[in-house]
Amino acid sequence: SSLTMDTFGYWEDEMLSECYDQVDYLSLHQYYGNRDNNTTEFLANSKGMDEFISSVLSICDCVKAKKRSKKQINLSFDEWNVWYHSNEADSQLEKWVQAPHQLEDVYNFEDALLVGSMLITMLRHADRVKVACLAQLVNVIAPIMTSDTGAWRQTIFYPYMHASVFGRGTVLNTLVQAPVYESKTYGEVSCLDSVCIWNEEAEELTVFAVNKDLEENMQVTCDFRQFADYKVVEHIVLTNDDMKAVNTEAAPDCVAPVYSNASVMEDGRFSTVFGKHSWNVVRLKKN
Repeated sequence: SSLTMDTFGYWEDEMLSECYDQVDYLSLHQYYGNRDNNTTEFLANSKGMDEFISSVLSICDCVKAKKRSKKQINLSFDEWNVWYHSNEADSQLEKWVQAPHQLEDVYNFEDALLVGSMLITMLRHADRVKVACLAQLVNVIAPIMTSDTGAWRQTIFYPYMHASVFGRGTVLNTLVQAPVYESKTYGEVSCLDSVCIWNEEAEELTVFAVNKDLEENMQVTCDFRQFADYKVVEHIVLTNDDMKAVNTEAAPDCVAPVYSNASVMEDGRFSTVFGKHSWNVVRLKKN
């Protein structure tokens, strides 16, 4: 399923009407780019991703209702990422070259923010998005780059790694109230993307958050009274003053996580500061 296809919606409905009983997952693909060099509009794409997921689920459930079926189809987001940096270079490649360097996007800091928001979006839909595959993992539109002499992490590596390591457990229904800004494509977009994950076995609560505001830090409070005996153990931040900053083999840590002491938990009341244009991971653990 692809949102940019002229047949979007009609194709899914017709296909599922024919083979609903044989389908367990509907596949989605979506990539985003910032060809207009508009950071706020670029970061708004996570709302587009949310609307895409919700639309496809609505189609699936509409067919389910028409068929009076008890079966539920879930989603597999088979391909997702930022992809546009390498397009111009690839268009100039000499034809029939052996093993050319293709699709090797060099990701900048703003890409990491959108990837973080995309991860949050998919986690918030974890009840129906059961599979999701970042495309790809090494060199080709990837979080890890290699050369003949070494390997290094691209900016998008960090939110992906954090979500993989800490995004395990039960996704909580996270209600966010935050300032909004106007996107020409998506209308009102929240300045804050966030989701909470409770790992009951590890007795750990993790907050993932992206502050999309390019100018202002965000004071945040959360009602965590059901986790009153938890305490903050770590607040990881990925940020950079240069939205176009990149990591290279020569400078692999230009964009890298740092730690903040802004998060406080007192009697189940959590408060923190999410810095302007930042990816945040706050980990709380039971005392």
